[in-house]
Amino acid sequence: MSQVTFYQLSDEQDAGPNLACALIADAYSTKRKCTVLCASKAQAEALDDLLWQLPSNRFVPHNMAGEGPAAGTPVEICWQAGQLSRRPVLVNLSDTMPDNSQRFQQIFDFVPVAEEAKKAARIRYKQFQQAGCHMQFKSA
Repeated sequence: MSQVTFYQLSDEQDAGPNLACALIADAYSTKRKCTVLCASKAQAEALDDLLWQLPSNRFVPHNMAGEGPAAGTPVEICWQAGQLSRRPVLVNLSDTMPDNSQRFQQIFDFVPVAEEAKKAARIRYKQFQQAGCHMQFKSA
């Protein structure tokens, strides 16, 4: 059963990727492999850049989907649901619930401040709940 944690973002800025970087670094520090699903290739590239900016003591080996070593790195960044690899942790920055979400042990998702994005997050929350996931809600 997947544990899904939704984070309520608190500012108008796109804080989701910044919080995602912290969650990814935390997962890596506990030796959990992570897949990140972004809404677009541009967002995936921006997240890639943000991960490179983490302090050296929070370094996270990562690659974009289809790049890097054959065995992969601990963190893989995707922008299409078909690219998702089987890993224990999913960080969902997209506006949809990925298929087969039950294959992940832990899923992190975000509730932006913007009203349209908030509505999409409410739909994802209900979809995860209906899929039988254990739900949790936190303020960022």
